[in-house]
Amino acid sequence: MTVRLCYASQRNRLHPDLLEDLQDILSIARDFNQLNQIYGVLYYADNAFFQCLEGEQEIVENLFERIKKDARHEDIIHLGTQVIDKIYFKKWSMKYVQQNSTVNHFFKTIGHDVFRPNYLTHENLNHFLHELVTAEQVKIRTRKKVGLTNRGISPFL
Repeated sequence: MTVRLCYASQRNRLHPDLLEDLQDILSIARDFNQLNQIYGVLYYADNAFFQCLEGEQEIVENLFERIKKDARHEDIIHLGTQVIDKIYFKKWSMKYVQQNSTVNHFFKTIGHDVFRPNYLTHENLNHFLHELVTAEQVKIRTRKKVGLTNRGISPFL
């Protein structure tokens, strides 16, 4: 049986490097999901995560149990699991969407000035998922280590 599981969480602020956390989450998710025919989306803004996972029920539920133990997440809220006929995120093993004006506008229409995924309801969750399906996927830039030469400092001085 194919299901869609959505959850929201707060980012654990004890993890100081957000970019590293996002890169790790996406890299691991994409590898695992591709092997297990799981599809989905990750959205991050205002210190909050929203994730939707689609695939075989047992695999998705086991994955969610592992996510609940991940120290990068706090205050995880299961927004729901539903049996589905159509996979929304079939193009992506894990699409990443970062904060954007369309999502900001959506949350303003439901009465919130900032991204608060824990306030999503069954009534507006599908509309939010549609916003994420149509949103542009973002590639996270890796930070390059900068040596003395690349900072314009001569190592011979």
